[in-house]
Amino acid sequence: MPAAALKTKRPVPLDLPYVPVEKRPLPPGRPRDWYVMHNRRLKAMRLAIALLDLGVYLPAQARNEKIRSTAQLIGIHPPSDTTCHMVRALMRYSR
Repeated sequence: MPAAALKTKRPVPLDLPYVPVEKRPLPPGRPRDWYVMHNRRLKAMRLAIALLDLGVYLPAQARNEKIRSTAQLIGIHPPSDTTCHMVRALMRYSR
């Protein structure tokens, strides 16, 4: 077993400042609901990754307040209840 696997797991602090990926234009001609859902999924993925980096590994640990404080930490707008639900779903089904 590698020596790194024997160490105790502690949350790793985020590498700040958070720099988002370069944005590309979305494909034109889709219904507005598609764009809203697409952006919501991207935000949920960013938040899920940030929570995992902070040491929150289980969906039960990711309450709405924790997700919103993480959003504030990485510099994105606070998510809605629906987006928070999506974050927990991503954490649940990634196993």
